[in-house]
Amino acid sequence: MTWEVTMTNKKRIVLAYSGGLDTSVAIPYLKEQTGQDVVAVSLNVGQGGEALEVIKNRALACGAVEAYVVDAREEFADNYCMLALKANAMYEDVYPLVSALSRPLITRHLVNAAHQFDADTIAHGCTGKGNDQVRFEVAIQSLDPELKAISPIRDLSLTRDVEIEFANEHKLPIEQSKKSPYSIDQNVWGRAIETGFLEDPWNAPTEECYSYTQNPLESQEPDEVRITFEKGIPVAIDGHSVTPLQAIEEMNARAGAQGIGRIDIIEDRLVGIKSRELYEVPGAQSLIVAHQELENCCLEREQHRLKRALDKKWAEFVYDGQWFSPVVCSLNAFINETQEHVSGEIRMTMYAGKAVVTGRRSEESLYDFNLATYDSSDTFDQRASNGFIEIYGLSSKVAAARDMRVANNN
Repeated sequence: MTWEVTMTNKKRIVLAYSGGLDTSVAIPYLKEQTGQDVVAVSLNVGQGGEALEVIKNRALACGAVEAYVVDAREEFADNYCMLALKANAMYEDVYPLVSALSRPLITRHLVNAAHQFDADTIAHGCTGKGNDQVRFEVAIQSLDPELKAISPIRDLSLTRDVEIEFANEHKLPIEQSKKSPYSIDQNVWGRAIETGFLEDPWNAPTEECYSYTQNPLESQEPDEVRITFEKGIPVAIDGHSVTPLQAIEEMNARAGAQGIGRIDIIEDRLVGIKSRELYEVPGAQSLIVAHQELENCCLEREQHRLKRALDKKWAEFVYDGQWFSPVVCSLNAFINETQEHVSGEIRMTMYAGKAVVTGRRSEESLYDFNLATYDSSDTFDQRASNGFIEIYGLSSKVAAARDMRVANNN
């Protein structure tokens, strides 16, 4: 099997390194095929698992000349998850983005490492069937058009058994079985599960698929939570101050214990394939429910209508790998401006897989009790509605009169 890309320079290759089989094999393989040294880049975005130091040492043991590791959890929560929260980002109106949010952050660090370590190429371990190959490579082009992007796994169509054989031949310090039931990607914002028996869309998921959530049918006592927002960002839970990362982690634990955030869908992938996906997004889903309700109180009607439409487009663009595109930058400006008055407190009851809002209050709310009430304190002048209705319906009234006139003439 030969690789179509030929490289003769001695600049380095930066590899997005997870510590797993695919990218561990990629380190010596890229070195063999190109003669170029490989720099491994690993980020902690809240995925759990092995410590960064363990991953760093494995990368070096597999032949990397440098290992660039970053605890990016705070950066991910502050700059990526919070923007998704402000946008109420739900792809296909169903699930909060998971992998699509972490890929632009990882790519930014890959590009930084390429500049730092004199690399001209960035490599990743994505397959040719998924969305992530597009997200990585479009982001690389957007951040530095001079850099090349390659995927040895995709370009050589390496199968799992071939990778294991290669790892054994080169005595790479990894342990893998020939079969793994699922493909899983996770970060602090959520968890995505696919492949294995889930590829048959008729098969129901088993409890072993889930990690972030408890079975909602095995309900605990209801959990009431109060979330305080400032300009669209959660700043306190039940009165104690939290950072964005702490807010996500606490809501992951509390909403997850109530079985909130389990999603099972047939999803339209960017590459044109329909894919069966499971998601666990307890913190993201519960925070979005609270944030949306606060927006209901604080956003002006027409602004709110437009934002709901643009929120959907924002989620689609980001899902499609357009985080660094001009259109997303423009949408970010609009979304951030809408959050200027989205401050207040939301009370929710979480139970049996659902987060239900039971109270809302804000000093910047547009809800006016005296205008909304039907009792004697009502300040709304109902007589004004007569003229409003006449003007509002005038164009339809004129059109209807025209239609009747034409029909009668015929």
